[in-house]
Amino acid sequence: MKQISPLHTIGGYSPGHPWFYILDGAILSAKQIRAYAQSKEYGGYRTDEILTAHRRPEPKRSKALRTIRADVLNSLRADLSRYREVARELRTYRRNFDPATDQRKCAAVHTSMSLKFAHLHNGFANLRTLDSLPSEQLDLFGLE
Repeated sequence: MKQISPLHTIGGYSPGHPWFYILDGAILSAKQIRAYAQSKEYGGYRTDEILTAHRRPEPKRSKALRTIRADVLNSLRADLSRYREVARELRTYRRNFDPATDQRKCAAVHTSMSLKFAHLHNGFANLRTLDSLPSEQLDLFGLE
């Protein structure tokens, strides 16, 4: 399996900050963002909801977790599509940027990139949390 390089900061800024992109930080692939999310302890913004659903009795548990997973996957697809659009906009912005005449400043495309990175990071973290749960509810009475 191909090794994915770790994320680096640029000028002290991570990919979740607009200045990372202003300072010519790399446009990360979805695989790099997923690997980053999986390497962290952060479980995503829906961790409490996921764990609450996990504690429910069957079949409500499985139904709730399937619903959350479907919602997370739908959001990830939409976020990934938008991330790719914004990445194209950033590439165009960088091609047209002339350091001799243009001043470095935070443009909408830089903020959009940092926000979409955060959305993808959260989505992958939520999936990691879902994937970490047992596929079946644990025995409630310790009989197994």
